[in-house]
Amino acid sequence: MKTWSAPRDAQGLRFAVVVSRFNHLVSVRLLEGCVRELETRGAASDDIHVAWVPGAFEIPLAARALAATRRYDGIVTLGSVIRGGTPHFEYVCRAVTDGVREAMRDTGVPIAFGVLTTDDAEQALARAGGNDGNKGVDAALAVVEMARLLPGLTRPPGSAHERTP
Repeated sequence: MKTWSAPRDAQGLRFAVVVSRFNHLVSVRLLEGCVRELETRGAASDDIHVAWVPGAFEIPLAARALAATRRYDGIVTLGSVIRGGTPHFEYVCRAVTDGVREAMRDTGVPIAFGVLTTDDAEQALARAGGNDGNKGVDAALAVVEMARLLPGLTRPPGSAHERTP
């Protein structure tokens, strides 16, 4: 069996991070985890650009615009949608999920989904550096791996020209 390698080394890669200001306390913690992980993996601080947007609903538009510039090897989306007493939660979750997926599909740029969809603030905080880890870290790992994997998929697995860091 032959496989494509996907090292998790971010050295030399450029990233954009789109972050929702709504539920700011959660977003800041996700962003801190994401940036820390990208830098731990070798990304230079100057190669990580952050775009703040009003809420989760606006994340896909910003992610698409950044991907279209072709300046970035990958994009991370971060934020949280917390269930309330109305159907608004369902609409926003669907819109952001579909929008990020479509932006990635249409541009071909890896976009990691780090938008939390939780029942309450306690669950969101638990996933933003609390007892359940930090999903910003997970999104950073995913975008690095996809940024490394994607260029090699145009060649047979295990080929001599496979790019490794």
